[in-house]
Amino acid sequence: MHNRETLHQKSGKADFELIYDLEDPREYFNVLGQFGYCIPQHGYRVFSALIEARRKAGSEGFGNGRPRVVDVCCSYGVNGALLKYETSLDELYARYRSEELANLSSEELAEVDAAFYRERRREAAPEVVGVDVASNAVSYGVRSGVLDAGFAENLEENEPTEALARAVSSADLLTVTGGVGYISERTFERLIDCAVEGSGGRVPWVAAFALRWVSFERISEVLSGYGLVTEKLDGHTFTQRRFTGDVEREYVLEELAEMDVDSTGKEDTGWYHADFYLARPANEANVPLEMLLAL
Repeated sequence: MHNRETLHQKSGKADFELIYDLEDPREYFNVLGQFGYCIPQHGYRVFSALIEARRKAGSEGFGNGRPRVVDVCCSYGVNGALLKYETSLDELYARYRSEELANLSSEELAEVDAAFYRERRREAAPEVVGVDVASNAVSYGVRSGVLDAGFAENLEENEPTEALARAVSSADLLTVTGGVGYISERTFERLIDCAVEGSGGRVPWVAAFALRWVSFERISEVLSGYGLVTEKLDGHTFTQRRFTGDVEREYVLEELAEMDVDSTGKEDTGWYHADFYLARPANEANVPLEMLLAL
């Protein structure tokens, strides 16, 4: 097992860039498992609750087929795996860190994974479209079946391709578990433009986790231009992972102190914590966020 993280000099946050675009996800799970990375499991619970709530309410598109989720910064498609298949993040950690899979080539692993997931498909699984700059990771997600479609595109710098625009045009939900701060309002704007233009004006919900020291304000302002009302879940935060060491911990605590954010019982215990934001059209925001999630 190789711990290949380094401390990002500009942000003070450990940089795991080397593990995000490999031929398969084994090193991703090897490294992040050392720090208890768990935000995808929280994402599964929250996103599933939102999908079910919209299905029960008879939202447009939910009664006539599979809802389409566009997972932004999808990496290897972990969120897709949890949403579509009967598995858990702990099970995936055990699987990808096992000796049984250690000596397989990436091609062999993708084939084994495809069979593994086929046997565990959830009855009401959504369709998951992945977007990420990491082409190898996205490709693996598609080959293994955890992503129904994947696009390796940098929407911070470039307009979406026609293929991505078509995939997003029928989106019901845009999700992000670990990308806010790496992507800005520019990515959200381009994705929602595609959704609106391709669906006759229907705007998807946006469900995003953001570390507490990362501002969501500018993204919220841009979303409001599409008629979306952004709410932050009050009184509840979500663990992302443990700090890699004292340097990272102290940096984050100093940042939070400057923002007047109380870290007691949260970051000061050694864990990153994330807030959850949901943006909905004003006419669909009648049910309180807390009731939707039933946390």
